[in-house]
Amino acid sequence: MARLAQTPGLTDVQRSILETVREFADKEIIPHAQRLEHADEYPTAILDGMREMGLFGLTIDEEYGGLGESLLTYALVVEELSRGWMSISGIVNTHFIVAYLISQHGSAEQKASLLPRMATGEVRGAFSMSEPECGSDVSAIKSRAVRDGDRFVLNGQKMWLTNGAYSSVVATLVRTDTGADSVYGNMSTFLLEKEPGFGETAPGLTIPGKIDKMGYKGVETTEMVLDGVTVPESAILGGAGKVGRGFYQMMDGIEVGRVNVAARACGISVRAFELAVAYAQQRRTFGQPLAKHQAIAFKLAEMGTKIEAAHALMVNAARLKDAGQRNDVEAGMAKLLASEYCAEVVQEAFRIHGGYGYSKEYEIERLMREAPFLLIGEGTSEIQKTIISRGLLKEYKL
Repeated sequence: MARLAQTPGLTDVQRSILETVREFADKEIIPHAQRLEHADEYPTAILDGMREMGLFGLTIDEEYGGLGESLLTYALVVEELSRGWMSISGIVNTHFIVAYLISQHGSAEQKASLLPRMATGEVRGAFSMSEPECGSDVSAIKSRAVRDGDRFVLNGQKMWLTNGAYSSVVATLVRTDTGADSVYGNMSTFLLEKEPGFGETAPGLTIPGKIDKMGYKGVETTEMVLDGVTVPESAILGGAGKVGRGFYQMMDGIEVGRVNVAARACGISVRAFELAVAYAQQRRTFGQPLAKHQAIAFKLAEMGTKIEAAHALMVNAARLKDAGQRNDVEAGMAKLLASEYCAEVVQEAFRIHGGYGYSKEYEIERLMREAPFLLIGEGTSEIQKTIISRGLLKEYKL
């Protein structure tokens, strides 16, 4: 096992899971990632392997057929998968968030109906907050659910759904005007069930097609159009009594998502370092390996230090959440540092590769297109700074 990004205090079960996932990444993901990514091809065979390993039920309680593992285990698994190919971690990320939301906030009926099927990967989850005219500004959401007797009718357009097509349940945040004083108290989360695929996948619910992206390929990112989607009260996350609680439920899930993005950034950084440190020892200039030149050696030292710092913050944020403590500031710090450092580490690895890094034959070219996504996913760096500063000012209020 390499020296960087190690986690002290893991159980034997956690170590066994991580060793299995790392071996899976080395044998089943890395050898195929370049071809699949350049073709923007869905990684069906890799997904089948993940289902056989039980990864879709990693954090779901054992009573529902899952492994019942912690957020820390989940984050470390995501780190290993992202080291192989970030898109693979994206496939399980929103699934884990939705499973977490149902586990923490769902009704007994929702848990019994969805979690056993989610644990096997038969049902996969997607997560929907963003819209075409709002990104990090959740208060600007326009999609709306209007009560019609004991049902709700949903209309609007959602954006940037990872797993939007292949998912079977979408946790969707919309407005439900409940008369609350705050805009955030007038939002509810609905669990919208649909058929996997594109087109009209449920009455009134359409997944138009796949959004073409600079990177993060293989996994589909989509829009979702809601045109008179009619659902019972029981589709509200937690049941009818949880109308108006959607924003707060989603923010709980977002804290999990930010730990996930930090873990992804750590995984990509580790892979970029592995590629750079290997290339620097193989490639010779001026009669000696690149690594013998102080300029390159110093780059490697800085890259390794940034990986260690980011990994430590990510682990701390996950452990706080597992302990039942509030971790919004810590998750924001982990996401901010890990994503910014990831962009820097990948760029340094790219520079070490020189002209070869610009070639699509080299893996670093793919990482250069994947790393920027982490600067905006689950809230931009500026949003993280806002969250962090507010938390600190509240803690250190005069």
